[in-house]
Amino acid sequence: MKWQGRRGSRNIEDRRGQRSIGRVGGVTGVGAIAVLLLGYFLGVDVTPLLSGGGAPTVQTSGELSAQDRAMGDFVSVTLADTEEVWTDIFAEQLGREYDPVTLVLFSQVTQSACGNASGATGPFYCPGDKKVYLDTDFFTTLTRQLGAGGDFAAAYVVAHEVAHHVQDELGILGKVNALRARASTADSNALSVRVELQADCFSGVWARHAAENFGTIERGDIAEAMNAAAKIGDDTLQRNAGRRPMPDSFTHGSSEQRQRWFAAGFESGEVAACDTFSGNSL
Repeated sequence: MKWQGRRGSRNIEDRRGQRSIGRVGGVTGVGAIAVLLLGYFLGVDVTPLLSGGGAPTVQTSGELSAQDRAMGDFVSVTLADTEEVWTDIFAEQLGREYDPVTLVLFSQVTQSACGNASGATGPFYCPGDKKVYLDTDFFTTLTRQLGAGGDFAAAYVVAHEVAHHVQDELGILGKVNALRARASTADSNALSVRVELQADCFSGVWARHAAENFGTIERGDIAEAMNAAAKIGDDTLQRNAGRRPMPDSFTHGSSEQRQRWFAAGFESGEVAACDTFSGNSL
């Protein structure tokens, strides 16, 4: 992906100069790594296990490394690309105006309207404050622990979270979350899968338009995104965590489903191709 030297977004809130220190007595070292991976695999906020419970109590300033600054620039450029693409798509395909999302970069732990954001939760979109939260250390985990390296794999992660904001802008997220609040655990999970697969499809739509509009997609980039989609499928994550895949517990979709819906968005470039809610089959 050709991103160096390109325009970045103004909708970045960088909190990475703040380091959060929790209570003493939490899990550290190798134990902390194991707990973090458990959080990634199962979609659980394990911050209390790492910090000894409770919210962070001390804020100190920390300097960013060259790698941190580079990753911040990368995210900013990727976010700017999503802003241009979705502004055009909303106008041309939906006859609407797109209101860009704010993306919060943080280190370790920060606060969101949806509760603590931490390295343990992974990247997420919070509809309460309409912000995406991202600890760029997740990209290291994506590469080293999950086997999904490459800058376009990281861009896919950003595009996926922005896609949740697109769903929010279209009124989809609010309606589904209202249904999930009244549903059984199994039905709630099934609705979550449809939301996540649509976000994968929207990510593919973005990738198609980014390739056409900016010419920044290089040979192998789409393969990186497809590999990332496979590596973070629920079935793959559960197997890697030593568990038997349990479809009723899936919240994001299988590896095959995630790849297929991303490909559907990329091949069509159309929002209409991303209706994951109409049919029984995904």
